[in-house]
Amino acid sequence: MYKRSFIAATAALAAQAFLAALPLQAAYAAETFPNKPITLIIPYPPGGPTDAMARTLATELSTHLPQPMIVENRAGANGNIGAEYVARAAPDGYTLMFGTSGPLAINASLYHGLGYDPVKSFAPVIHVGYLPNVLVVNPNIPAKTVPELVAWSKTHPGALSFASSGSGASSHLAGVMFNSVAGTDFLHVPYKGTGPALNDLLGGHVAMSFTDVLTAKPFVETDKLRALGVTTARPSRALPGVPTIAEQGYAGYDVSVFFGVVAPAGTPVDRIDTLNRAFVQALASEKVKALFDSQGLEPAPDSSPRALGAFIAQEKAKWADVVKQSGAQIN
Repeated sequence: MYKRSFIAATAALAAQAFLAALPLQAAYAAETFPNKPITLIIPYPPGGPTDAMARTLATELSTHLPQPMIVENRAGANGNIGAEYVARAAPDGYTLMFGTSGPLAINASLYHGLGYDPVKSFAPVIHVGYLPNVLVVNPNIPAKTVPELVAWSKTHPGALSFASSGSGASSHLAGVMFNSVAGTDFLHVPYKGTGPALNDLLGGHVAMSFTDVLTAKPFVETDKLRALGVTTARPSRALPGVPTIAEQGYAGYDVSVFFGVVAPAGTPVDRIDTLNRAFVQALASEKVKALFDSQGLEPAPDSSPRALGAFIAQEKAKWADVVKQSGAQIN
């Protein structure tokens, strides 16, 4: 009798231990998802283009899910504060981030002591798209093409400088990468934001910039700036007729700001799939497409979570090399 009771008690304890050891995902899987509002974190201040994209997408997404999506801005440290918040959130699918190249790739090499890893800390949901940069010059520069610019710079060593929105920004690292592939020595001049950089470029205080197509477009169309080449592998729909830098003799040159949605690592796969399907539907809506087209955003070629995961790993490795070349570091 005692032996049977002991065996029964031991079995009960073992069962309890087994249940306690089940991963959190199993408990989440038993719930209907979503059964409460989902929070989409934007790691930047309200009012900017990233904020507008995310809010438009979140509003549309609420029509494809049984629960609303709430947008929350957690800005600071070039996206790191919001990214770290999401990385530490419960992996239940109810906290997501609308991230960009900064927190999802570049910052891992740029910042010391980052509290998350772009590859290990997140479960990819969907690659939304990317915003090309474009190499623009002040009209006083005689070059009409990228090869002409490179040739002119080599007969005028040290004469050309490029403006960026700040050290470590894509407009800075695009120039670093260009110097590497073209053998040029363009001098980097960092500014506190795109606005001041653009003002000095228009005024002729700096020769050029690798700025985003949305910023450049109105000035290119009014001949206040000359576009020499788009920085992505494919031409930009926002600037038709402007060739890529790659097709002008610099194969492999590909720089853009990408946008993607991620969840905390460990979020159940079935919940990721549910979210991915809803985002695909939202991105197909005319309202979302119209806004994104007006902002120069190019759609991602593959919207699967796996594709975003592979892309983030690739971008993190690429920018690590460029950041090292640039010498930029932020504590």
